[in-house]
Amino acid sequence: MPLSEQEQRLLDEMERQLMHTDADVVHASTGDRTLSYRNLLLGAVLVLVGLGAIIAGIAMWNSTVVAAVIVGVVGFGAMLAGVILAVSPGKGDTSSDASDSPTPQKTPSVGGASFMDKMNDRWDKRQQG
Repeated sequence: MPLSEQEQRLLDEMERQLMHTDADVVHASTGDRTLSYRNLLLGAVLVLVGLGAIIAGIAMWNSTVVAAVIVGVVGFGAMLAGVILAVSPGKGDTSSDASDSPTPQKTPSVGGASFMDKMNDRWDKRQQG
């Protein structure tokens, strides 16, 4: 059974409102915090090095306790630094510029745009005809 004109207009309005709200939610949830693959890789390597140092400290425990504790603490510090590095945003962070604007700006569909931005642009083009 087809919808009446009033129901169709109401449905279209609800869809537009949802898309506007959904775009705001997508931009708010991702924020300006993008992870860098370089930082993730270096952080993972640091975590592995730190884990190796902790295991080496445990292996050294019977010979010299003081050196084992020092190696273990250094290993823990390396692991902590690796995790912090892995979750930190990349060098291209523009959070100070983006926090000044109260509304999210649409980016053109170019190679640097995020997947969701591209999909939103495609959806908008499809809706506009």
